Amino acid sequence: MVRQAMAVGPTLAEVTAETAVEGASNMIVGLDHIQLALPAGAEDIMRVFYCDMLGLQETAKPEPLLKRGGFWAGAGTIMIHFGTDPDFHPATKAHPAFLVREIDGLFAVLTERGYTPKWDEALQDVARFFVNDPVGNRIEILKQG
Repeated sequence: MVRQAMAVGPTLAEVTAETAVEGASNMIVGLDHIQLALPAGAEDIMRVFYCDMLGLQETAKPEPLLKRGGFWAGAGTIMIHFGTDPDFHPATKAHPAFLVREIDGLFAVLTERGYTPKWDEALQDVARFFVNDPVGNRIEILKQG
């Protein structure tokens, strides 16, 4: 089944410099968080992967949002909201890219734990690999610096 994208604004043909909002170059000033989806009930295995293996720290989710499931975690200024989706489908193309200090060690740990990270050498001088998290979402790991 092919899903149709919902029309939520002007079509590509209608988007022109004339339709841009005045001052739009100043509108986005930062990134608050990213959202990764998971099926309901997968929170514990996702915590093990992202917090125990990748080193994110779980943070308290606001009380009014607890009933939705999922959890929040972060590292430094990066915040990730892990949200349950009743119609979950893994993100196999769109993905976050995380910087790590020790890429070879993480590759080895993931392999030892049954994951299948794959080195990508498409970009010269960039050490990186891709791996799927426990529910199938694609993530990219890059060596810092």
